[in-house]
Amino acid sequence: MRKLTYYIACTIDGFIGDESGDASFMYRFVDEEFLAYLKAEYPETISAQGRRALGIHDLAHRRFDTVVQGRGSYEVALKEGITSPYDHLREYVASRTLTESPDPHVEIIGADLVGKVRELKAEDGEFGIYLCGGSALAGELHEEIDELVVKTYPVVLGTGMPMFGSGFPVTEFTLDTTRTFGNGVVVRTYSRI
Repeated sequence: MRKLTYYIACTIDGFIGDESGDASFMYRFVDEEFLAYLKAEYPETISAQGRRALGIHDLAHRRFDTVVQGRGSYEVALKEGITSPYDHLREYVASRTLTESPDPHVEIIGADLVGKVRELKAEDGEFGIYLCGGSALAGELHEEIDELVVKTYPVVLGTGMPMFGSGFPVTEFTLDTTRTFGNGVVVRTYSRI
């Protein structure tokens, strides 16, 4: 069974963006050391445009071959005219309002999100599924998340979009690894108990 990994950037106080979802204030922490780590360990989580700019578009998958993202996350790319932000992965967008995909490479999940994710997890394959935001999507899929990779940036926001939409019971995970960087970023990996 393939794993669903919620791979997310957040502030010290657990926000993945401001109240509108904007997380651009975190970009400044992607310095040379941290970028080298991302390229080596999680290259498929870098957008196709970023991979091309970095000259790593043809880099082999390390962990994921599929991405599931929410409408809000996808909208960031659409506003820039990018209809397939992860063209190196199988792309799914969960949306109740987007009825037609603007790109043949992107499949819209309009109903039974949990069922579709369970179907993807049941597939045979060596790679997992990258859950790419946002808060409501992670909350809806909380029972399906097998692993958390939390990139914590040294910022306290005070208010904003939480890592998980609310309304579910306490869920325990166990800490697997912790990695710290010179710029203050901490990456923690957790597995569901």
